[in-house]
Amino acid sequence: MSELRSFSNILVTGGAGFIGSNFIRYLFSDAGFGGRVVNLDALTYAGNPQNLADIAAVYPDRYVFVHGDIRDAALVQKVFAEYDIDAVVHFAAESHVDRSILDPQSFITTNVMGTYTLLEAARQAWKGRYGDGAAQETGATGRSADTGPSTASSVLFHHISTDEVYGSLGEEGAFKETTPYDPRSPYSASKASSDFLVKAYGHTYGLPVTISNCSNNYGPYQFPEKLIPLMILNMLEGKPLPVYGDGRNIRDWLYVVDHNAAVWTIMTRGRIGETYNIGGENEWENIRLLHRLIEMVAESTGKPVRQLEELITYVKDRPGHDRRYAIDCSKLKNELGWKQSVSFDEGLRHTVRWYLDNPGWIASVRSGAYREWIEKNYGDRS
Repeated sequence: MSELRSFSNILVTGGAGFIGSNFIRYLFSDAGFGGRVVNLDALTYAGNPQNLADIAAVYPDRYVFVHGDIRDAALVQKVFAEYDIDAVVHFAAESHVDRSILDPQSFITTNVMGTYTLLEAARQAWKGRYGDGAAQETGATGRSADTGPSTASSVLFHHISTDEVYGSLGEEGAFKETTPYDPRSPYSASKASSDFLVKAYGHTYGLPVTISNCSNNYGPYQFPEKLIPLMILNMLEGKPLPVYGDGRNIRDWLYVVDHNAAVWTIMTRGRIGETYNIGGENEWENIRLLHRLIEMVAESTGKPVRQLEELITYVKDRPGHDRRYAIDCSKLKNELGWKQSVSFDEGLRHTVRWYLDNPGWIASVRSGAYREWIEKNYGDRS
């Protein structure tokens, strides 16, 4: 599109989590965003407002934190009205596959009902602001409608999804935007459901929406239950390095800053109603990745490689473990000009260094001390 979209008040849901907090950092730095960011986060176990303490201190007039749940319709409506929201970036989700196997209900209520609550609040707020009969102007649907915002550049609902909605790949090929959905876990099923809701609101009501499906992210501030930080921290403490099955499951790894640059590119330049896949084009078997991490941690700490390798422990595979994911992001590259800027070695080294240099953050998260700080300052809603 010839004219970039611009926004004044962006609502970021789940902005205290790993990717969301990095995205807010990106807005205030690389993106050059000059407006206001409202961060709505329930501060469940993986949400930590201390991830953005420096941003809050430097930008007190442009960064607002709201402690609340996306399932709380009254609160969400209040946020839209009070802060005159004109763009939503919806990161908030329960996102750990293992947890979804143990507790699928929270994934359904947060990822499906929470997304519905946000969509409905956006529809009502923007309908009231811009009037009816706008779907044909946005180009979000192929027909006229009697509700919806007035122009594609006025407002936007961007939904963050995952490559896991596509299921599992064989030894060849990659997920495209046209790949049929085939979710295999309660987590991926809940994300698939939310994707379809977003598409339905775009088609039925003319709500300007975009969707991105990304591959595995890594980088600073990631909660220690995830593969890369878990392995780094276990190496530092001499704990077992658990590997599911034969360790040959393959994932496509994407540095979080590159992910956030892609999201901003889609928000400002992407076609309304479109889905864009964001990938690292960087496939690694889990066991091969672990050996590369061992080499990097050994280099940084002086620990012998052999000593760290002896910590590798093969464990029973988890139910429904998809064998391989790979993203074809050629649409995003060719249509919008985005490309990855950080090599895997560079990103991995930076990530290892960050976890080595931030023992205070790690201790707070792993001990649960950050939860005490949250309860003292915001009350406990977890």
